[in-house]
Amino acid sequence: MPDVPTPTHYWYPSDADVPGNPRERGIAVLQAFRLYRAAEAAMRRRTRDSMSMGENELLVLRYLIKAHGEGRLVGPTELSRYLGISTASTTALIDRLQKSGHVTRQAHPSDRRSVHVVATEKSDDEVRETLGRMHERMIAAVDGMTPEEARAVIACLGRLQRAVDEVDAHAPDPRAEQARSDRA
Repeated sequence: MPDVPTPTHYWYPSDADVPGNPRERGIAVLQAFRLYRAAEAAMRRRTRDSMSMGENELLVLRYLIKAHGEGRLVGPTELSRYLGISTASTTALIDRLQKSGHVTRQAHPSDRRSVHVVATEKSDDEVRETLGRMHERMIAAVDGMTPEEARAVIACLGRLQRAVDEVDAHAPDPRAEQARSDRA
């Protein structure tokens, strides 16, 4: 397989003595996804730095721009839930974004007691300009995929998503439970 990263076996027991076995291919795929995620995280850090923003500020702008495209109004409480932060932290974040000219608070059209938050045109332009180039390069990287390749990648990512969605950080590890019962 060309350009396949050498798998590391930190998390997975290896069957390296059997060349080309399915487990080794799977480990190589997971390693390739890890390398991609690391590269994407580094790119997002560079993007935030170039826009002089923290992660939550950029997340809020993208969320507000998407909501605007869907014709939805977003209030501070929804942003708090989306980010998983307190309402006080959300207020401070909105204040920073408003001061920098990236968002405005507007009176809700039907409820005078509440406000909604809107990304400014400046923000929309800045996010599209900064992230647009990255998205164009990503599209160019996958444009030549065959339908079979695309189906395989989509199916694999779907299986990985389901696997990580099922993780409960507070659930007992069945391997640890088995090891304890083996020792008993």
